[in-house]
Amino acid sequence: MIRVLLVDDQALVRSGFRIILESEPDIEVVGEAENGQVAVALASELRPDVICMDVEMPVLTGIEASRRILSPDGGPGAASEPRPAILVLTTFGHEQYLFDALAAGVSGFLLKTARAEQLIDAVRSLAAGDALLGPDVTRAVIERVSAAPGSGAAPLHDAALEGSGDPAPITVPDAADAAMAAAGLTEREREVLALVAEGKSNAEIAAALFLGEATIKTHVSNLLQKLGVRDRIQAVVWAHTRS
Repeated sequence: MIRVLLVDDQALVRSGFRIILESEPDIEVVGEAENGQVAVALASELRPDVICMDVEMPVLTGIEASRRILSPDGGPGAASEPRPAILVLTTFGHEQYLFDALAAGVSGFLLKTARAEQLIDAVRSLAAGDALLGPDVTRAVIERVSAAPGSGAAPLHDAALEGSGDPAPITVPDAADAAMAAAGLTEREREVLALVAEGKSNAEIAAALFLGEATIKTHVSNLLQKLGVRDRIQAVVWAHTRS
């Protein structure tokens, strides 16, 4: 059973999320918090697997609450306790929050306009140890990194999802390809990273490359290890700062 803590200053929003999540047999909402301060206390008390965290809240923001919850010294016995995965629920126009949350160590981002099934899938993905960026949030990260002075970043081509038949070649900018090669990535791992950098899920990448989803998950795990990054969110930033 996946234990979830809901954190949002609007009771109606929390109720809506609870209804969606508890419609699934493998998800249990174990608590609710109306601000970040309460969230920090409940995270320690309830030990949820996943925390759905709002950003803008009174008393203590979701970013600061995430930082405290995920800190190695975040309370008695914190160093030996497993940390929950935090899913930040955000809105358009909050790109800076994305990077602040990344620095805090959150595992995923999803827009509040996402469909119910996307929220459910996100919770399951984080509970399984994966990281997640919703497609729209991925674009915000990419745009921010691309706009950074001296980044030289450029959008990666989406040819892999066009048409049918044989897999379309994945276009990777020369600079990014050189960086990937230097990191020891195989040709297939470079293709997978290019699609990860576009915000594609493992299922979408598998369909694009005509491979099994389990195979893609293995490729992702291998490339994360070779790049020395924690999760696919950091892999997105890595790719776009080198393209």
